Amino acid sequence: MQMAGEKRSKRLTAVFRDDSGEIELTWFQGMHWIEKSLVIGKPYLVFGKVGFFMGRPQITHPEIDPFESVGEGKRAYLEPIYPATEKLKSKGLNGRSIGKLTFTLFTLIKEADVPEMLPDSMIIDQHLMSRWDALRSIHFPSTQEEHAAALHRLKFEELFISQLRLGMIRSQRHRFSKGHVFAQVGEYFNTFYQEHLPFALTGAQKRVLKEIRQDTGTGRQMNRLLQGDVGSGKTVVALMTMLLAADNGFQSCLMAPTEILARQHYQSITESLAPMGIPVRILTGSTRSAERKKTLAEVGNGERDILIGTHAVLEDKVQFQNLGLAIIDEQHRFGVVQRAALWKKNIIPPHILVMTATPIPRTLAMTAYGDLDYSVMDELPPGRLPVMTVHRNEDSRPQVMEFIRDEIRKGRQAYIIFPLIEESEKLDYEDLMKGYENVKAWFPEPQYWISMVHGRMPQEQKDVNMQRFVSGETQIMVSTTVIEVGVNVPNASVMVIESAEKFGLSQLHQLRGRVGRGSEKSYCILLTGNKVSNEARGRLSVLCETNDGFKIAEKDLELRGPGEIEGTRQSGALDFMLVNLLEDRELMDVARLEAEKILNADPDLQSDGNRPLRDHLRMASGKTPWSRIS
Repeated sequence: MQMAGEKRSKRLTAVFRDDSGEIELTWFQGMHWIEKSLVIGKPYLVFGKVGFFMGRPQITHPEIDPFESVGEGKRAYLEPIYPATEKLKSKGLNGRSIGKLTFTLFTLIKEADVPEMLPDSMIIDQHLMSRWDALRSIHFPSTQEEHAAALHRLKFEELFISQLRLGMIRSQRHRFSKGHVFAQVGEYFNTFYQEHLPFALTGAQKRVLKEIRQDTGTGRQMNRLLQGDVGSGKTVVALMTMLLAADNGFQSCLMAPTEILARQHYQSITESLAPMGIPVRILTGSTRSAERKKTLAEVGNGERDILIGTHAVLEDKVQFQNLGLAIIDEQHRFGVVQRAALWKKNIIPPHILVMTATPIPRTLAMTAYGDLDYSVMDELPPGRLPVMTVHRNEDSRPQVMEFIRDEIRKGRQAYIIFPLIEESEKLDYEDLMKGYENVKAWFPEPQYWISMVHGRMPQEQKDVNMQRFVSGETQIMVSTTVIEVGVNVPNASVMVIESAEKFGLSQLHQLRGRVGRGSEKSYCILLTGNKVSNEARGRLSVLCETNDGFKIAEKDLELRGPGEIEGTRQSGALDFMLVNLLEDRELMDVARLEAEKILNADPDLQSDGNRPLRDHLRMASGKTPWSRIS
């Protein structure tokens, strides 16, 4: 080992050699102590992050131990790395110190102190390390292969326990939760299906209705998540489920996250049921006092079978005579406590159907919603054409505006959407107003009329402006993303998204779903500046290539990770320490099948062989299982 001090640059360098080659070690602090303590030619173990300087490998401020002090039994050539905060480091507890303490800990505990929880047969079948060996080897492996085997065992354990816990909740609900029995498919359901259904049901809609029919006929409470891509016809499924409830003498309520969406559901369902003479009531925050009083009375005495509303339906004053079904639209927009309040609206809790138009990747659905029964609707109703999506830059703005004019001449309408970033609300508002003035310059009154909706606008004005666009009084809607969920204007054929590179994939897909709701060809134009990052360009190209929300959700998972996908951030089911849901999908499938195998044979884990699993779950069950009502 050679050493040289370079006082002019105030650094100390040493060349460390072994049979594989040499590396330069560099210090900028503590040089005098290092120079005194290291002996040239003596063997050392060196640890640190390798970088390159002038083409040569280099470690700055390496950790160094004399080779003979390693001690018998310690893995000399794979060193664990532990994170340490600056506060810990200031107290002399850095990553190396934590490693030494951990190694000492393993000399003090024995295998009997870390009992195995997985059945022996599973360990053999899945070729798993024992729990003790995995915990020891994840810290101090002798080879990379040993570390990989330990990581595999511990990841499997995390996934298996997660799936077992969710599976037990689902199993207990299926076996013990009491629910209303919808025994018959009666006059309401059959008359609507045979005489008033506006279009033939898709195979997916029929499949979901069959699943709901089976759930509600068993005498146990239904708790089903319905995932339906934009435009897949979830509202019709919700309506027919409410008619099924009415056929069996039960009331229903449908809760939406915004007044705009609630009123849209109310209008759509009222029009659908008008030929059958079935009245529908609506209750929102802006419902006038006299109307509210009348609605509460009719719902309370059972005169009205169907109530549509916002959070207002959760108020204590809202009492049903016999609520049998509660449907929650865009379920991720409600807190779990709010959703739980619906359970208290009847002595026997109503059946719960939660709907989302945000496709959830299968891997996430199995973890975040694995205790629910869930259905997927992935077909568009007949006559729906896929939306054509293109990416255009600022240079193409004149052509984009001319294209909008052409569509308006055909009698169509257009959305122009501006981004909204909560951290810069004032700037977003200024951008929106500037954009609105620009749009007015391209489309001057009185030849064109424009509506505008944004978050700062009073709710009453927002509703008026939205209604003007819905009724066709205005040809263009300039908006922030408040129109993302629930706006249904079949005549709108163009969606222009300004600064599209600032949006996430799923949000772009949701916005695109506001067009293509009629029988005419529709278009989504992703408008960006002339300079766009490769990452953003890749994201936009996904939208241009597919209309499949589930494929887009999978790509979104790849790009952003599970913690950023809407509706899953707060899910405790995703709090894994080692598992990466993107990389470990196959392992997830294996763990789920093993959990199902265990629960099919022993639903309550009562056998002696499953006692370690039962004890582990009991020790870890400190959290309220909110997901049961989500």
